[in-house]
Amino acid sequence: MSDSPSRTDDLSSDTGVVLLDVDERIATITLNRPDARNALSSEVLEKLALAMRSAEADDEVDVVVLTGADPAFCAGLDLRELGSTGANLGGGAGGDAGSGRVRGPFPAMSKPLIGAINGVAVTGGFELVLNCDFCVASDRAKFGDTHARVGVMPGWGLTVLLPQAIGVRRAREMSFTGNFMDADEALAFGLVNHVVPHDELIPFTRSLAADIVGNEQDGVRRIRGTYAAIAADDDGWETEARDSREWMRERFDPDSVEQRRERIQARGKTQ
Repeated sequence: MSDSPSRTDDLSSDTGVVLLDVDERIATITLNRPDARNALSSEVLEKLALAMRSAEADDEVDVVVLTGADPAFCAGLDLRELGSTGANLGGGAGGDAGSGRVRGPFPAMSKPLIGAINGVAVTGGFELVLNCDFCVASDRAKFGDTHARVGVMPGWGLTVLLPQAIGVRRAREMSFTGNFMDADEALAFGLVNHVVPHDELIPFTRSLAADIVGNEQDGVRRIRGTYAAIAADDDGWETEARDSREWMRERFDPDSVEQRRERIQARGKTQ
């Protein structure tokens, strides 16, 4: 372990929508819009990218943990912004291609990324979960693919990563119905590695991160890269990207999204 003191960085001097804390070689990134259920606004996407790149470049960091400020992990794209301008739909935490973005919502990473899922993870928030290396869930966590309810297409690999995690038939059911999966179901189906009491989520996740920190880091990162290469499905990612772009051009309607917004939120809170 490092003797370096813990530090917390506020990556948005105006609102603090994303926080980065580094302690004992573990970087914890927290989505910090609790009143909006940590929905992904353009600002959150920008600051999340900055936090990821900062953790990746920091020689004092070996493992990254991604979580949310209670009560939610992430409710997906900010539907208010999506329904008004749609400005947060085409972006991603990885930024544009020139800034190092690869497939999915995150910039290129060599360090292990663990999701600590503290509450509901929906649509784009669910895709954040799927793009983590593995996840620990609070007993309060719930997972839902509500793209069909919102009227958008996945663009961060959901149609590739969800079947890899839980099997294609269960993945189809989640995507077609928009129904939610609770934490125990997610554990049984292999979506998450562990379910723990809510108050133990961060300590338990940090204990796993510490186990990783104790290993030879060049080896950890090489093995991570090998897993990523083996699991890659180039054709699947390209198909999803093509269909998402086509939907954006021909079918996406911000007005319809705004009309659905309150109904979608109300339904999600009851499940």
